[in-house]
Formats: sequence, C-alpha cells, structure tokens
Amino acid sequence: MFEALSEKLEGIFKKLKGRGLLREEDIVSALKEIKMALLEADVNFKVVKDFTERVRVKAIGKEVTESITPGQQVVKIVYDELCSLMGGKHSKINLSPNPPTVLMLVGLHGSGKTTTTAKLAKSFKKDGRRPVLVAMDTARPAAIDQLITLGAQIDVPVYSTRAEDSPIRICADAIKKANSEGRDVVILDTAGRLHIDEQLMKELEEIKKEAKPKEILLVADAMTGQDAVNIAKSFDNRLNIDGIILTKMDGDARGGAALSMIAVTGKPVKFIGASEKIEALEPFHPERMASRILGMGDIVSLVEKAQEAVNIKEAVKLQKRLSENKFTFEDLKDQLTQIRKMGPLENILSMIPGIGKQIKGMSVNDKELVKIEAIINSMTKQERGNYVIINGSRKKRMAMGSGTTVADVNRLIKQYLQMKKMLKMFKSGGQSKLAKFLNFG
Repeated sequence: MFEALSEKLEGIFKKLKGRGLLREEDIVSALKEIKMALLEADVNFKVVKDFTERVRVKAIGKEVTESITPGQQVVKIVYDELCSLMGGKHSKINLSPNPPTVLMLVGLHGSGKTTTTAKLAKSFKKDGRRPVLVAMDTARPAAIDQLITLGAQIDVPVYSTRAEDSPIRICADAIKKANSEGRDVVILDTAGRLHIDEQLMKELEEIKKEAKPKEILLVADAMTGQDAVNIAKSFDNRLNIDGIILTKMDGDARGGAALSMIAVTGKPVKFIGASEKIEALEPFHPERMASRILGMGDIVSLVEKAQEAVNIKEAVKLQKRLSENKFTFEDLKDQLTQIRKMGPLENILSMIPGIGKQIKGMSVNDKELVKIEAIINSMTKQERGNYVIINGSRKKRMAMGSGTTVADVNRLIKQYLQMKKMLKMFKSGGQSKLAKFLNFG
C-alpha cells in the first residue's frame, strides 16, 4: 500500500534536501510534483488541491526558506499535514457503558465485511471481552456459513437463522439473546449492498433504528478507485457512520482511496486489514501511516508486534543461552516461529526505516522461512544441538526429509554460522539492551 506514492515522494524530498537554500519557486515546483504523485495514487482531486494548498501556505515563509535545513522543514510540514489528512490521532471504538455494545458493519459486496467481523471479534476477545457475531445476510446462505466457520475458528458464537426472518427481526432477537447470555459486544454483519440501491440503503436505516448501534463502521476496500468518495459520502449521508475499517491494504500500491474517504467524510479510520488471516487487523495510527508513506518506517508498530509475538520466558531463556555462547538450530527454529507470528516478512521489514527502498524488487518470500523450518525439523536432536556432526550423508537425508536440496541445507548451515558469529557481539551487553527495548528486561 502507498508503495508508488512513497517512492515518488522520496524522490521529490531528496531533491529538496540536496539544496542548501530553498527559493519560493523551488517549493512551488516540488508541490506540483507532490500534487501529481497524489493524483496518480488515486487521491481525490479536491482532497489533493486542499492538501497542497495547506502545505504551500506553511512552506512558503521565512521559517522554511531561511532555515538551516529547509528541505527537512518541508518534509516535516508534509508529514504533519498527512497526519491531519488521515485524522490526526488514533481513534478507538467507543464502548457502551451499559453492555452490550452493538457495532454495525456496513459496506459494498466483496469489501471484506464478514472476515472483518470475525477479526474484530477476535480483537475484542483478546482484550477480555465476550463478543457474539450476528449473520444478517439472509439472501446469501454462503455468507452465513462463512461467518459460522470463522466464528468456530476464534471460538466466538454466531447468531444466525435459516428462516425467512427479516434482518430487523434477526438483530432484535440477537441483542436480546446477547443480554441473556452476558455477551458484552454484539457485531452485526449486514449484507453487502450498493450505495445507490435505495431499497437496501433504507433497510440499513431501519436496522440502525432497531439496533441503536453504539457505532456504525463502514468496511471499505482500500483498492477502490475514485468511486471511494461517492461510496463513503453515500453511506455517511444515510447512516452518519462513526468510522471506517480499510481492508486489503496489502493489495494495491496506490491506496489513495484511503486518504480520500477520510478527508471527505471527516470520519476516522479505526482499523486496517492487511491480509485474509484472521489476526491481520491492526489499529490505525495516522502518524505511523504518514511515517510509512514518507519512507521513515514504523518502529513503534514493529515493537508492538514483537511484544505480542515473543514469549518473554523464551526471550530470557535465549538471552541466557547467548551469554553462555550457546545458540543451536533448535533456538533458531524457535526464533523463526516467533517472527512468523508477527505477520508477512515483507510487512515487517517495511517498518524498519530505510529498508523499504532496499527490499524493492527483491523477493521477500515467507516460504523461505517455511523451508528453513522444514530442514531443521528433518534434523535429529543431536544434529540440532551440534552442527559439527552434520556430514554429507546427513545433509542428503535432511534434504530428502524436507523436500529441499543439499544446496539449501548448505545455505542454511552457512547462514546459521554467520548468525551465531553475529550474536556473539551481544555478549557485551547488546542483547540486554535489546531485551529492555522490547520491555523484556
């Protein structure tokens, strides 16, 4: 997401930073390029015009032109305005003081509503809440089946009916049942509909009247083009939505629809979904996304992901083993397992400042981690603990057992030895510093 935009902005800022002195015409010229980059990223024309005008007003002045680092000052102004364009600050879902909190998810067909419903429930469950899902797409039995399957995966009940009940009746019964069972969050998975379908939009208004949701969330496909503005406007005008959840954030390099929706509705993006995986839903932080767009990485999100994925006891245990100069293939396998919990490798690397450009065009393949794990699984306990005993015949056996080649095994051993050598450097205190950084020490 935003890959092309990020690359173009980086090129524009590189030219600005290379100048010791910035004239007004330099800033105007850069703003024209920024405007084109945003338009090519599918950001709405009016949104682009307003954005660049705000940047121009702030950038053309003595504070910037007479600054020691004028290029950096312009980048800071663009960063601040991007944050503002995307809502300014992280917006949480408001929970009702008197449970259950009813959340109503709406959107077009195929926007990812049903999957997002389950992801949201998993997020609430992780926070110690007791959610229930409500399947309201009575016209599509497959949608009901999908929600039931997803509910079973995350161990969250699903209220559904095969009868010819209306969605209004279904939500009323579901809320009543949630009350009786002590469920504190009710998530309504409404049927997808076109924003221009008068009858179906009216049905949403009736559901809203019946359910009295605490929040109505528009689930929107981040790959939606210029029509994103009309979609967002229509749903907001009819329902007065409280926020947006953007799905398929990993599916499009342009992503301007995201910026347009926020600017036009004035409603915050609350979550973003990066893949079909049930755990792939993360809170949206405007300042972190602005940082990613400008190629500055997102260390805060990376640390949060690490804290969620890494087992503290295992981290302390590994630290002790490193201090004793012990690092085996078994330890390597454990570390890979924890890395995979953090999400797609390419996403993780893109959060590190300066890495995004370096990995562009490279094959950052999560399957390589699977291959390494398979090779380690093909080793005996003795081989995992002592690489020295791994000879030619053992390598052949490992390759056959893991469905790889001897060259793959040799490559892994080489990488392991390089890692082992590098980790020796942490003995002087680097590992403890890393542990403290991740709140383990």
